[in-house]
Parts: sequence; structure tokens; C-alpha cells
Amino acid sequence: MREDHTTLHSMAVLELVAPDEPSVPIEVELRYDTRDPWAVTMAFHAGPSRWVEWCFARDLLADGLIAETGSGDVRIRPDAEDAESVELVISSPSGRARFEAPARELACFLDRTHDMVPPGAEGRWVSVDDALATLFLQNLN
Repeated sequence: MREDHTTLHSMAVLELVAPDEPSVPIEVELRYDTRDPWAVTMAFHAGPSRWVEWCFARDLLADGLIAETGSGDVRIRPDAEDAESVELVISSPSGRARFEAPARELACFLDRTHDMVPPGAEGRWVSVDDALATLFLQNLN
């Protein structure tokens, strides 16, 4: 297990797309933390002091840049009409949102995460024993 944890932050603007409405630019913070090397987080600016966070698999983002992927709350695919964009659909019990994201920005962010922790090397950054002990202690309280 590695002890030198790092967090990567990057800002992007995604377009919130609604049927029969003009798209709305939304500021999004992309985050990657080596303490959870299999995941990426997108924090969507939802108001003056409100951010909505979605955490999902780094592989899902990587796969979604190439082909349609995702079967749950997060689905990603290349935009069929614009090769420079990726479509991101997020679903929750309170609704569904569709975003268009710049493919190049997401790919650059993903490349930087791969520079930090290459695919397949994620296990060197976490201790499964420590994670299980933490979960066990949380369940006792």
C-alpha cells in the first residue's frame, strides 16, 4: 500500500441538455483521489453554494469515451452527432440529467489520472485489510 496520496482537480464546463430548450453551461469539478484509485468524482455546480457530487468508476469514464457504457445511474457514450463531445446521462430517484461534455477535456483528465495510477496498479494504493477493518468498526457503532 502506498502512503503518498494525491488528489487531482480539474474544472470543465458541461452543457445541460433538455428537450426543446437551449442548453445551459454547468461548471463541473473533476476529481481523482489516489485513496480511491478506481473512482472519479464529478461535482456539478448547482447554485451559489451548492454542489452535487457523483462518484463512479474510472473505467466507466474511459470506456465511455470510446463506446456506450453504463447500465446504472451513470451512462456515458460518444455523441453520435458530434465527435468532439461525449454524452453523460445521470439518473437518480429525483430525476434524470443529460450533459454534453468535451471529449478532449475528459480524455486529458483521464490521462492525468493514468499518469498518477496506471490502470491495473490501483491495488497498490489501498489496503483491503484496512478497508475491511474500517467497515467492520463502522458496523459495530
